[in-house]
Amino acid sequence: MSRFDGRTVLVTGAGSGIGLAMTRRFLDEGATVYAADLDPSGAPDGSIAVTVDVTAPDSFAAAVSRAVTETGALHVLCNNAGASSTTDPVSCTVEEWEHTFAVNSRGVFLGTKFALPHMLAQRHGVIVNTASVAGLVGLKDRAAYCASKGAVVAFTRQVAVQYAGTGVRCNSVCPGTVDSPWVGRLLDASDDPERSRAQLVARQPMGRLGTPLEIAAAALYLASDEAEFITGTELVVDGGLLAA
Repeated sequence: MSRFDGRTVLVTGAGSGIGLAMTRRFLDEGATVYAADLDPSGAPDGSIAVTVDVTAPDSFAAAVSRAVTETGALHVLCNNAGASSTTDPVSCTVEEWEHTFAVNSRGVFLGTKFALPHMLAQRHGVIVNTASVAGLVGLKDRAAYCASKGAVVAFTRQVAVQYAGTGVRCNSVCPGTVDSPWVGRLLDASDDPERSRAQLVARQPMGRLGTPLEIAAAALYLASDEAEFITGTELVVDGGLLAA
């Protein structure tokens, strides 16, 4: 029997990268997976593709409602959708700041807000938020990104404490730099992609970037019954960056 047989999982940002890897892993473990994304065309076979704007309350609420209506429950929510920002506090525009927070922080809040009533009613549920090591340390040229991911870490802890003992757990996974399409796009936009990539690799003490599968494995562990005594924590998967 697989770990998630009979369980319903909703993953945001499921069309590519870490979210895609999460979706595939949950499917492999027997879950019914709703793959939510602004463009869910990349959702893997076997998942249920759902178009969702995580910054829009009605859109997110509809996705949660659909999963519960069609399967009778929502056991796991992975708030994974994210937005990048690569500017310092002076050059970061107000619009960039607000967009980064809308996706990275507001999206996590909305997913949690709409999933919690169902999870509390069934007295079981797990929320896994994709934060970042950037939410735990300061990184150059990541003003809005660090701040928004720091908010995810703090919000995760609050939710965990608020609902401890109800059967609902909330944790975050904090990746280092991951070799994903998102990072690839950032590198392609830089003046010297090869040099920029080398700098990212050098920042990781293990001398390589992480993989989406490694982050997905961490999320699956936090969502599993093996982690029943874990809530309000950050599982750091960063190749040693934080330790350094």
